[in-house]
Amino acid sequence: MLKVGLTGSIGSGKSTIAGVFRILGIPVYGSDEEAKKILDLPEVVTMVAGRFGPEVLTSEGLVNRKALAAKVFSNPDELNWLNSVIHPRVRNHFTEWIARQEPVPYILQEAAIIYESGFSAFFDKIIVVAAPVEERISRVIRRDNMSRQEVLDRIDKQWPEERKLEQADYVIFNGDHSQAIPQVLEIHGHLCSISDNFN
Repeated sequence: MLKVGLTGSIGSGKSTIAGVFRILGIPVYGSDEEAKKILDLPEVVTMVAGRFGPEVLTSEGLVNRKALAAKVFSNPDELNWLNSVIHPRVRNHFTEWIARQEPVPYILQEAAIIYESGFSAFFDKIIVVAAPVEERISRVIRRDNMSRQEVLDRIDKQWPEERKLEQADYVIFNGDHSQAIPQVLEIHGHLCSISDNFN
């Protein structure tokens, strides 16, 4: 089964593009959603609270993601530590998820930091979703109720979009969702046509 990574900088519209692939019948593993679930596991909550203190927990004893983000996105060492806790668990879950899929031409993993986490070698092909930086910033401000500086801090922690584009097998330009759909259909057709080579 062909394994395809779907990535892009924050605000590029990865989730929207992933939704189009789902409509086409392709199984999509949402890494960010699974990472949020992993952050709620008791063992992980204990590790996070031990590292950052009770102030990063909610009154229900779960991780307060906004409080945690304030700690890690201003400190590269703490972000690396958190990633070292979350990413291996996501990878293991993803591997188990693949084993449960019915035969299809390919599967997708949607993840924001495929390149940054060193996971790109796992995939047969990688799709990068791109969009103008100001469009990305405005999308995240609207979606997550973040300040412009908070968005810029997140962008600063990811690879520059140009670096991702240089390494991509496919690129979807998503400044306008309606223009992105024909690009998805073209990539889908090509991946289906080559999938037999990866069985």
